[in-house]
Amino acid sequence: MYILAFDTTAAQCSIVLQKDNTIISSFREYMNFGQSEVLIPQMENMLKSNNLSFADINMVLVCVGPGSFTGVRAGIAVARTFQLVRPDLLLDGVSSFEAYVLSLLPEERGEINAVIIETKRDDFYIQLFDKNLQKITPPQALVYDDIIPLLRHKKISMVGDGVERFLSRNSGLSLHCIKMPDGLEVTDMIKAGLNHLAEGKLDYPKPLYLRAPDVSTPKSTIQSGVFSA
Repeated sequence: MYILAFDTTAAQCSIVLQKDNTIISSFREYMNFGQSEVLIPQMENMLKSNNLSFADINMVLVCVGPGSFTGVRAGIAVARTFQLVRPDLLLDGVSSFEAYVLSLLPEERGEINAVIIETKRDDFYIQLFDKNLQKITPPQALVYDDIIPLLRHKKISMVGDGVERFLSRNSGLSLHCIKMPDGLEVTDMIKAGLNHLAEGKLDYPKPLYLRAPDVSTPKSTIQSGVFSA
C-alpha cells in the first residue's frame, strides 16, 4: 500500500511517501508562510522520482491541526480534493496531538503524557493521554497556570514543540521523560493513521481549531457588502 502523508499546520511543509512500512521519499522545509505553494509541486516531484503517479496512491493522511489557520485549511483542502478526484482513496485526518504522543516509546511514557504544542502566544495547545495513550482530556488552549494543576502529583512525560517554552519556568512537576522536537514527524502521523485504519475509524479531515484566527476584516470589505447576510 502506498501512503502519502503531509503536514502544513505549523512552521514547516513536511511530506512522506511510504510503501507498506518503508519510507521511499520524504521532504521537510521549515517556513512560516507559503506551505501551500510548495506542497503540490513537491508531491509531484516525489511521485515522479519514484516512477509513480497519483493513481498509485492508496491512502492519504493529512494533519488537521492545531496550528496556523491558513496552514490547516490549505492542507485539508488538498486532501479533500484528492478524494474528490479519487473516491476510492482512503482518506484520514490526524491531529498533531495523536501524532506527537505516538513518538513516545513504551519506556518513555508516564502516568500522564502531555502533548504541548507552541501557539506563539501566552497560552499553549495541550492534550493529556494516559499510560496506554488513551485520551484523558480534549484538545485545549490553556495558559501555564491552568495547566500545572492538571499535572501535579503524577509522573509526567511531555512531548511537543511547546515543551521547551513551557519548562522555561520552574514547574515543580515529577518529570519522567521530556521530548522537545522542532516539529511534528509525519512518520508518527502515519502510525496514527494506520491505527485508525486497523480500528475501522478513518476520520474525514476536519480542521481542529482551538481559537479564532488572528485576522481582522478590512473596513472597506465590510462596507462593500461582501459579508452581508
